[in-house]
Amino acid sequence: MEKIVISTPNAPAAIGPYAQGIRLGDVVYTSGQLPIDPKTGELVSDDIKKATRQSLENVKAVLEAGGSSVGKIVKVLILLNDINDFAAMNEVYNEFFEGTEYPARSAFEVATLPKNALIEIEAVGHI
Repeated sequence: MEKIVISTPNAPAAIGPYAQGIRLGDVVYTSGQLPIDPKTGELVSDDIKKATRQSLENVKAVLEAGGSSVGKIVKVLILLNDINDFAAMNEVYNEFFEGTEYPARSAFEVATLPKNALIEIEAVGHI
């Protein structure tokens, strides 16, 4: 199987030595997506709902650049700066996946995220 590096201007550029995503066969893996607006390069960090929406939109952009889509996500990993934001994050997450089958998911609180972001989301989807 050929490994294809995914790069799209519709998601933030990597802030380190990694790809936005990788496609291997019929599977697309996204790197963790911080809530960075790809147009401005600015972190959306003032509100967990806004931050969640931006991270999910970034995941969507990488998946689509790799030939997948939101409806083809099979697994999501969510890292939260504060587990008390879980309910608010979940509200946006539910809206984002409305009309599709929910993927498998894990969510954890972590000590600190890059750029002191409130959330980071990664996903695995199929073609």
